[in-house]
Amino acid sequence: MNETSYFYILPFPGETRSKPFITAFFFLIYVVGVLINSSIITVICLEVQLHKPMYLFICNLSIVDILFTSVTVPKLLHMLLSGYHIVSSAQCYTQLSFFFVNLSMEDTLLFVMAYDRYVAICKPLHYHQILNRRNCSLITVGIWAFAFLNSIMFVSLLINMSSCHSNVIHQFFCDLKSLTKTTCTTTQIFFVVMNTEILIFVGIPTMCTFISYVKIFSLIFKMKTKESRKKAFSTCSSHVTVVSIYYGAGLVGYLIPPYSEVLDSVFTIIYTTIVPMINPVIYSLQNSAIQSAWLGIFR
Repeated sequence: MNETSYFYILPFPGETRSKPFITAFFFLIYVVGVLINSSIITVICLEVQLHKPMYLFICNLSIVDILFTSVTVPKLLHMLLSGYHIVSSAQCYTQLSFFFVNLSMEDTLLFVMAYDRYVAICKPLHYHQILNRRNCSLITVGIWAFAFLNSIMFVSLLINMSSCHSNVIHQFFCDLKSLTKTTCTTTQIFFVVMNTEILIFVGIPTMCTFISYVKIFSLIFKMKTKESRKKAFSTCSSHVTVVSIYYGAGLVGYLIPPYSEVLDSVFTIIYTTIVPMINPVIYSLQNSAIQSAWLGIFR
């Protein structure tokens, strides 16, 4: 049974002096991210020509990106404006639970989108058979259901661990790394589950995405004309960019030494707020279909 009834969130060193700047920064990031992602969702829903598997997954990614920032940033803004940094254990674990859902969704969706590009480029004749409306719906529902069940299981395991260290969290939200620092007992099953989580949601998707793009690029380089190579590459360039930024920021954040709290905060901010904001920008700038649909609707 967890003995800590509350946690004290300590987001940033020297926060008092720069509080107005930090508050304005996160408010701007949140509003811009929500507006851009919402516009992508609106365009895809309203434009019939975009009712295709790739855009269904992009739409889901935008929903996840909105939820990603909504889980952390509004609570942070409330703490910065009110000066009240205490959160109950129930609030903390609820926030972590929803954060896990979005993290699992993001990782899995990026892999599914890589598979979508693989089928489109390497197996174009079978694309509509493999990724038909029924299969895409089942994939989408399955991803959401699995993400919620996985989050409930993992957070339930974490709640049952005893807390006897400091209840101060040196991060701007209740993240796993900070919460494990407050525990004095870590069971073997916890490490087994955590390593399994890393394998399922990081290792396997990353490896499968890498394999998909190895096959995609090997096929592109074998194409005879420059125009066909350019056209094939343009269909996956935005996804390659998003995947590179997402996993790049996550990898750097994971490799940061535990004593580097400032660097840890910086890369966590990039990973959880900046990346969800720029994802739709990348898709909009590098996807002519979305640009055309956008201009057609808002003209």
